[in-house]
Amino acid sequence: MAERIAVHPQGRSLLTRVLRAVILLLLVGGVLAAATSWFSGRRAARESYDRLLLGAASDIAESIRIQNGEAMVDLPVSAFELLAQAPDDRVSYAVRGPDETLITGFDDAPKAPTERPRVTGPRFFDATMQGEKARFVEISRRFAERDFSGEVRVTVGQTLRARDAMTAQLMLEAVLPMGLAGIALLVASVLTIRSAMRPLEAIADDLATRDPYDLTPMPTENVPREVAVILEAMNRFMARLDRQFDAMRNLISDSAHQLRTPVAAIRVQAETALDAEDDACRDAALDRLVRRTRSLGTLLDQMLSRALVIHRNDSAPRQRIDLREVALDIVDGRDHEAIAPGIEVGLVIGEDAVEVLADAFSLTEAGRNLLSNALKHGAPPVRIGADRDGGEARLWVEDAGPGLPPELDGRLGERFQRSAASREDSAGIGLSIVTAVAEAFDGRIEARRGADGFRISLVLPAAEPET
Repeated sequence: MAERIAVHPQGRSLLTRVLRAVILLLLVGGVLAAATSWFSGRRAARESYDRLLLGAASDIAESIRIQNGEAMVDLPVSAFELLAQAPDDRVSYAVRGPDETLITGFDDAPKAPTERPRVTGPRFFDATMQGEKARFVEISRRFAERDFSGEVRVTVGQTLRARDAMTAQLMLEAVLPMGLAGIALLVASVLTIRSAMRPLEAIADDLATRDPYDLTPMPTENVPREVAVILEAMNRFMARLDRQFDAMRNLISDSAHQLRTPVAAIRVQAETALDAEDDACRDAALDRLVRRTRSLGTLLDQMLSRALVIHRNDSAPRQRIDLREVALDIVDGRDHEAIAPGIEVGLVIGEDAVEVLADAFSLTEAGRNLLSNALKHGAPPVRIGADRDGGEARLWVEDAGPGLPPELDGRLGERFQRSAASREDSAGIGLSIVTAVAEAFDGRIEARRGADGFRISLVLPAAEPET
């Protein structure tokens, strides 16, 4: 059955996402601005033309005279000049006496709604004029003379065309600059995003043209801070890959170098055992073959442990580890009995915790290799322990032997060159494991010679006490 490969659609680009957000904000802002401008313009237009209506009605009311017991109106020109400020609007007016009789004007001019309590000042109201919406004002003038007493009401109105035109004009004048600013903001957003994306495009081009084995850090100078964060993360990732590749290259190189001689010797000793003419020679050849095979197995275990420790140094999370428990686990494991039967390993730990931030497996492997070197190349008694000195924690192994030559102290843990005839070189692979652990957790290897023998320690920064 053919394997199905899920193809996920490509996500929207950053430019598209930002532009959509900017356009949405501009639309929402534009709608709010337009609504605000419309309401403000409508209120301003109403207030302006209401003043014109009120002025015209006041001029008409002032022109009312009482003659022979009747109200007479001499319509002033100024009233119509005020209403002429809206030349496209229709105008209606009416002057009514106390008994609602029409003194002058249009009989179909509407009356102001009756209000309780009655308003004494000007009253504005909306109505229709020949089927068209209009705005009216009504004012009253009271007369108390011998032959005439009562109120004369003046009603003046006009349609809303000029008001609507003024509202639209005010809204346009407010929204148009905002629209132009929004377009400018949109263009600036596109240019800014394109400019911000150029470093990412340069990174993509750099990665596309790189050699697959080129893991050198990418430069972080002269790039935006946000892009620099991505580059630093990529550089850390490539550094981890480089360490892993370097570890694999070293493992392959060391394996080829270290295994060539033992495998050739095993082959020769096996052929010697086959060609032996008597049982004594055959037994001797087989005995050498067994010893060489065991040595090769130990070498393979150390090399694999070294590769695993280096791998875990980059992948395993750091945890709070008590070095006393590491030393106790190493002694309880009894692995030293297979290396040096009959030699007891002493455990020296105190009551106070000796905690570090590290990986338990890596620390155990480092401790086992320190103990293995002491058992193979040192002299009993052999002890292992852990202690703390100020801000440093130590996992140490001590034996009664002379230890490594002092001239090798500066080269502890260097890439090993194993030789069956050299004691210090045969311990190199174990110390390389310890060195890898020390470097991974910001520590070091420390060697000390004294009257009681030789002590070698894995020194790590002590963890701060938990609060």
